[in-house]
Amino acid sequence: MPDSATLPIIDLADLGRSDDARKALLDRLRTVTHEIGFFHLAGHGIEESSARRLIASSREFFALPEADKLEIENSYSPHFRGYTRVGGEHTQGYIDWREQLDIGPERDAVTDIDPTRPWDVLHGPNQWPSQVPHLREESLDWITRCSDVGMRLLRAWAESLGAPADFFDDGFAEPDPLLKIARYPGHDGAITNQGVGSHKDVGALTLLYPEPGSGGFQVERDGAWLDVDPLPGHFIVNIGELLEVATGGYLKATVHRVLPPAAGSDRVSLPFFLNPGLDKALPTVELPDDLAAAAKGVGTDVHGGTLHSVYGLNALKSRLRAHPNVTDRYHTDLARSFDR
Repeated sequence: MPDSATLPIIDLADLGRSDDARKALLDRLRTVTHEIGFFHLAGHGIEESSARRLIASSREFFALPEADKLEIENSYSPHFRGYTRVGGEHTQGYIDWREQLDIGPERDAVTDIDPTRPWDVLHGPNQWPSQVPHLREESLDWITRCSDVGMRLLRAWAESLGAPADFFDDGFAEPDPLLKIARYPGHDGAITNQGVGSHKDVGALTLLYPEPGSGGFQVERDGAWLDVDPLPGHFIVNIGELLEVATGGYLKATVHRVLPPAAGSDRVSLPFFLNPGLDKALPTVELPDDLAAAAKGVGTDVHGGTLHSVYGLNALKSRLRAHPNVTDRYHTDLARSFDR
């Protein structure tokens, strides 16, 4: 796979075609996510018009005056929801040069946190911009549609690994998905050279819909950075660390990053993260002998910290690191006691 090559393409529609097409799809899905951990996804059933509307509404929000956007800054949310200003999120301790909205399931806040369930601080309502009221409906619709695609993929992965299709379903009975609506403003690199720094995703899988014609997304392979250009109507898909843990390292969560666009330009993208319930641990897949022999095991996360089986611990660890403004305002005691 040379530099600047496109990723492999998986056509999800093959699941509903002939038995031969279905088997070939499952074999290819397993192989690609064992060897690379990333692919382009076609046949997912989400219309391009839905993506265009959400991107247009997102641009409408990002074009608001800074004071209006800061009315819903995440510093008002103990649950890490809402707007993050440019430079407000950190990856591996360095500033990410993007602004974004973090949107999750609409839930009531947990008022009395059990210390054995620290992740419950992540439950809570979203913050929405009153100036762009249609963004709420479009975002929640996008989460519903992407969740459906993600579950179809999870069932296909389970089958491809020799498990029943519903093997992971219990963990996602009440999932904790997250949609980030991100805008990367162009700059000359004087402040930081990263749009988002190198990292692995902490959940189960990610569906990224980049703005058509955009660039800057890179995947690490064999010590080199590969440029990944978006394909019209396709998602870029990768697995997160939870599927790596559930397969003993057979499936691969791959390091990736985003470079900032050139000065005078910008880029919007829609990364969606499908995650199990915060209190859930994915079951371990009992791999067939030939696959088990190729499983490399699971080490630490990219920070050298513990990879937890319970998703909520990984999610909380990630948010405490990434959003110091929220951590310092609401969770200083938790940050001191929690293994970050």
